Amino acid sequence: MDFISNLLHDVLLWIEQLGYFGILIGLLVEVIPSEVVLAYGGYLVSEGKISYAGAVLFGVLGAIGQNWILYALGRYGGRPLINKYGKYIKIKQKHVDIAEGWFKKYGSGIVFTARFIPVMRQVISVPAGMARMNFGLFTLLTALASLPWSLLFVYLGKELGARWDDIESEAGQYVQPAILIALAVLVIYVLYKFLRSKGKSV
Repeated sequence: MDFISNLLHDVLLWIEQLGYFGILIGLLVEVIPSEVVLAYGGYLVSEGKISYAGAVLFGVLGAIGQNWILYALGRYGGRPLINKYGKYIKIKQKHVDIAEGWFKKYGSGIVFTARFIPVMRQVISVPAGMARMNFGLFTLLTALASLPWSLLFVYLGKELGARWDDIESEAGQYVQPAILIALAVLVIYVLYKFLRSKGKSV
């Protein structure tokens, strides 16, 4: 536990020293959860060390960059690379199987919806790469989904201030409705695709 606490302290100190780029790199490599990085960014906003808009912007850029990496792993390495090395970046084969099934069933729109579901918000980028999804559309959907996530957690970190590390308990009341909304969007998207395909077959 001491090692983990020291690691967390060192990473957060590093983020504070680098400011915006600390948030960016922290999300790119995600040694600690993105929610923690963003909430700490919000704390830095409350201390007047960075701006709210800047923290959100670099939070979105970091999320995009991270998912570009996962997309590239799926596109250029494929299933063999993921199965062999995925465990080193906290990607389990079973999660990739689920994400791939979602992607095949629901199409590229799932890249947006899955961003609001824990674990799957990163993993979905792998089958998107494997399917060679249009990179511009992939980036757009990733950015659109990452924006509200960054807005929320930076805001909560700012409001909590020195209590930013209470983010897990405080965020629950916001994250759960976000997941329900994402699922509702998924249902609407699936219904739209079904009706569209049915219309074409007539």
